[in-house]
Amino acid sequence: MQETNNSRVNQRIATISAHLNPPSFSHMEGSSGLGRADCRAKGGLTGFKVAILGAAGGIGQPLSLLMKMNPLVSVLHLYDVVNTPGVTADISHMDTGAVVRGFLGQQQLEEALTGMDLVIIPAGVPRKPGMTRDDLFNINAGIVKTLCEGIAKCCPKAIVNLISNPVNSTVPIAAEVFKKAGTFDPNRLLGVTMLDVVRANTFVAEVMGLDPREVDVPVIGGHAGVTILPLLSQVKPPCSFTQKEIEYLTNRIQNGGTEVVEAKAGAGSATLSMAYAAVQFADACLRGLRGDADIVRCAFVASHVTELPFFASKVRLGRCGVEEIYPLGPLNEYERVGLEKAKKELETSIEKGVAFVKK
Repeated sequence: MQETNNSRVNQRIATISAHLNPPSFSHMEGSSGLGRADCRAKGGLTGFKVAILGAAGGIGQPLSLLMKMNPLVSVLHLYDVVNTPGVTADISHMDTGAVVRGFLGQQQLEEALTGMDLVIIPAGVPRKPGMTRDDLFNINAGIVKTLCEGIAKCCPKAIVNLISNPVNSTVPIAAEVFKKAGTFDPNRLLGVTMLDVVRANTFVAEVMGLDPREVDVPVIGGHAGVTILPLLSQVKPPCSFTQKEIEYLTNRIQNGGTEVVEAKAGAGSATLSMAYAAVQFADACLRGLRGDADIVRCAFVASHVTELPFFASKVRLGRCGVEEIYPLGPLNEYERVGLEKAKKELETSIEKGVAFVKK
């Protein structure tokens, strides 16, 4: 009887250990050979399965931490090409319901993606001082293409939140990969522009002396420079701005990323605020999947609100991802001029992404 009890205890310990380490690590260390067991804490029985691709990076680590805290997440898969075992072990010690599993390297990408409801992609290199978003494109385009090929194969019905910059080009890349695979659903591919909204809310609140949690600024267009267009005429609660305030706020919102890159002086880009914004957006997607009503956010999606094939605007999220795309609403003259500038820049970025996959 004692031997049977010991055997059960050992089995439980082996099961708990197995989900932390990729199978290749377990086998190298001469473990029980269970591989990745289906270990699930009692608190994680309900909820959604979420994968973070690029989980060991500057955005990925705080993003993983915050997603582990989300009660809607039952299983959290952390994937990267380096350092995933350490991040996984660290985050798995948090006493929240989500079960964490780590995956390391290209050979484990498919395992990381199988069965996922939501895939969040912060993978890629960050922007450094003096680096343009075009410089970023040359590195990150290939990374996004590879990851999306894995999604098309292993979880084609998952909602995809794409963070990897330049979003204006990487979302079209993802769309082309999915089209090639025959799995493209425009409602399930969303470029995350939430950080522009978070910044807009914060900066407007500072100027107007308001609580940023009570401010809502629609931000349309794209996710780089002049393609970021805050609609200050549609701010809630309604605010009246001078022309000088409008120009100051628009410029600061458009250049918020550069502000952080320069302040970090070569040590990185916006990682913490980006992780915060990404989790806000991911939570909205999960609540939509759950069936909550009136979940409205701005996102860069396949769209017909302009003549461009992709555009960021307000969308309503639901069980199938994007369920409704809202019109832009009334724009003032300053915003109409800004919109034309944004569209011109966006068109080039979108074409660049499409061409990358088609070449």
